Amino acid sequence: MTSRAITGGPALPAHRTQAAPADGARHARHAPWPYARLDVPALRAAGHRPHPVRQFVLKTHSRCNLACTYCYVYEMADQSWRTRPAAMTPATALRAAERIAEHAAAHELPRVDLVLHGGEPLLAPPAELAAPVEAVRAALARSSPRTRVTASVQTNATLLTRARIAALNAAGIRIGVSLDGGLPAHNTRRVDHAGRPGFAAAARGLRLLARHPAGYAGVLCVADVGQDPVETYESLLAFDPPAIGLLLPLANWSTPPPGRTGPAASTPYADWLIAVFERWWHDGARRTRIRIFEEVIALLLGLPAATESLGLAPAATAVVETDGSIEQADSLKSAYEGAAATGMTLDTHSFDDLLDHPGFAARQLGRDALAAGCRSCELVEVCGGGHYPHRYREGEGFRQPSVYCADLQALIRHIARAVHTATTTGRAAS
Repeated sequence: MTSRAITGGPALPAHRTQAAPADGARHARHAPWPYARLDVPALRAAGHRPHPVRQFVLKTHSRCNLACTYCYVYEMADQSWRTRPAAMTPATALRAAERIAEHAAAHELPRVDLVLHGGEPLLAPPAELAAPVEAVRAALARSSPRTRVTASVQTNATLLTRARIAALNAAGIRIGVSLDGGLPAHNTRRVDHAGRPGFAAAARGLRLLARHPAGYAGVLCVADVGQDPVETYESLLAFDPPAIGLLLPLANWSTPPPGRTGPAASTPYADWLIAVFERWWHDGARRTRIRIFEEVIALLLGLPAATESLGLAPAATAVVETDGSIEQADSLKSAYEGAAATGMTLDTHSFDDLLDHPGFAARQLGRDALAAGCRSCELVEVCGGGHYPHRYREGEGFRQPSVYCADLQALIRHIARAVHTATTTGRAAS
């Protein structure tokens, strides 16, 4: 692979013919890396082969019954939801299924992962919840019968009912829930459009879900340094989640993380996560999985991680919006208006076309996509430069260290010491 393919050369002619000129110009203005500095045709000529999409996020509903004040879809830089249909039509869902099956067959994928997302996907009637997944299964049965489908839905849980849980379970769709903690005080910013708190309804839904462990995927929670970390963790345990995803807030160098004060080298998010890790690691029994800790441990041991937020594995997620637009990962919407856009639709492009989009190609380059300091860092195989949206700086793009660099270093080193102690003394966590 030549350095010119990564850092030099002209803007990308192949991409420019696929996306509207205004779309490409907007990207290059906000993010010269990768849009004006990554030559995808040169990458391909140099032998860098793309990796297929393996996870497909279907935005089945673009509106939400809550109005969380920090939501990256509605309250941050990108406001494209305003111009999109509220719900994905059956015709769009069928077209998505055809494109997914086409991609799976072309790449002989053994499995594809579907995620029903929003907005709030449970705004759809129970009888319609499983329709997009069933469409994909039917399309795969025709063109790629060996491909297995896993499916999940991500919800705020306020609309979970016995009927909805039953419908999803019957369709083999696991349910993941987003929450800010297990107490009302943790969820004061999760309110409906009239300003009424949503926690009570979410708690009711989670208690119902906990009665169906086979269909319970877990809980996602964004780290809030304004809340006690151990209290937050233990409060979530009350809902019996099989797994907890602890996420760093979607922030970048132009929009710094909330609650960060003091010197640039301070590590408030590492301190928060380390407190939870210590409680989890030294518990007498493993009461739940915590993905970020398990992923760091796996990467320290040289094992692959199932995440785009750590490690150097190539991006493999595509998003289909309610109008049939094919987009990059939703989290990019925290960077700037249109950051996830590709200019592609299900009617005009395949998922193979997405692989040559410069934004997507950049996230498949591993170490070569990182800032110089990241490439030479001893933790790069574990950190991987951090979550891609966290690297953004306005006018420079995504080839920066993570805005959480110091936090990630502190957390990884702490977990490495714990693993080393456990393996050398034989006192591993239960």
